[in-house]
Amino acid sequence: MGNARVAVRRVTRRDMLKAGAALGIGAAALGSGLRPARARQGGYSITFIPGVIADEFYVTMGCGIEAKARELGITVDTQGPNAFDATVQTPILNAVIQTQPDAILIAPTDTQAMIAPLQAAVDAGIAVFLVDTTVNADFDVARIASDNVEGGRLAARSLAEAVGGSGKVFVINVKPGISTTDQREQGFREALADFPDIEYLGQEYCNDDQNQATQIANARLQSDPDLVGIFGTNLFAAQGAAAGIRQQGKQGQVRVVGFDAGPTQVQDLRSEVVDLLIAQHPGDIGVTAVQLAYDFLSSGQAPTPKAITTGFTTVTRDNIDDPDVAKYLYISDCSAFVLPEASPAAGTPAAALAAFGCATG
Repeated sequence: MGNARVAVRRVTRRDMLKAGAALGIGAAALGSGLRPARARQGGYSITFIPGVIADEFYVTMGCGIEAKARELGITVDTQGPNAFDATVQTPILNAVIQTQPDAILIAPTDTQAMIAPLQAAVDAGIAVFLVDTTVNADFDVARIASDNVEGGRLAARSLAEAVGGSGKVFVINVKPGISTTDQREQGFREALADFPDIEYLGQEYCNDDQNQATQIANARLQSDPDLVGIFGTNLFAAQGAAAGIRQQGKQGQVRVVGFDAGPTQVQDLRSEVVDLLIAQHPGDIGVTAVQLAYDFLSSGQAPTPKAITTGFTTVTRDNIDDPDVAKYLYISDCSAFVLPEASPAAGTPAAALAAFGCATG
């Protein structure tokens, strides 16, 4: 998912960032008056590095990135790992740094392990924007993501309602050290405190692998035959939970709330294996990230505050065909992607983001 890279370069934002770093000048201090010549002669180049290349969440985000980039005249290159793993993502990031894009939009695969590789990008004068996941450092220009703690709370409340407020529930998570899914489990666990008749059995990790998630669900359904609910914290965890329930013939007996809304998850919802999906807005994340990158590269002014959160849509069998809900279902290719009507306008980031439904803070 990318266009050919522009080869001719003049003085770029990266060159100014390098000079600023050498002089100890912060990015925002470069000022809006320093506009790189390249912006007037054909646009910037950005690289998108998703957490994993085949996940429909990141596919949908990439569609938003490419659509907004085309609108703004930005060149996009997409490169992603085939597994959600820092040891696989790091060589890709290292190679991207050598190509010297103006900005990198990346979903880091580990909160700690990706710090040093990303610091290398910053040291090379490349503007770094974190999309979806984050790291335990503060060198990025901005981070755009869902409010994952609140998403976990929403999952807990929805599952509690589905199971009638009592019984044993369980979480299939991805792997430790991922900011988003760690936060979803945190929010889920915290919200269950409001339901004293629900027993939380804890979580197991599927390594972002649907087959492992299915094995975990099967084992848990056998060890705890009175289990009443499962929360899958991402697309593959939720798909594996649904597969395990089908294999055990537990449809309608064990309720499932899944994070994300990929095509397989939607089919699981329609076939009554899954009871509710919490759809993030990955297309909005992508559109917003590109707009923020464009504004920063054009003006030198970083957004304040730097954290931008996008919304959720609760998907049920009753509302799945509502156009206002269906537009947030994830896609496997960009052929049907349409830019949101309220996508941010250049030069007015704060007002535009508010119109776009993004929260800051």
